[in-house]
Amino acid sequence: MTPTQLDNTFAALADPTRRAILARLALGEATVNELAEPFDMSQPAISKHIKVLERAGLVSRGRDAQRRPVRIEATPLAEANIWLERYREIWERNYQRLDALLEAMQAMPKTPQRD
Repeated sequence: MTPTQLDNTFAALADPTRRAILARLALGEATVNELAEPFDMSQPAISKHIKVLERAGLVSRGRDAQRRPVRIEATPLAEANIWLERYREIWERNYQRLDALLEAMQAMPKTPQRD
């Protein structure tokens, strides 16, 4: 994944409406009107959100007679997850080192405090 593709993916995911659209599409394809139903916004506003998702490669539109179903595309999300996973692994190692340090400190004999 190029830096630009990664930027586009995260920019598209930055908006809660677009994340909600993706969550709905994870259940199966839907038309723009079906995607607009739960939101208090116009169909053209939802269409703009879908275009952002489409430019990021997160969704695609098909053609089924008169229907133009929107479906989720998993590849950009999988690639973003791979990028994030590297950082999760770094933090996991940091936490493991911290756990080991805390265990070592707890195992140390207690010294009496002076008054």
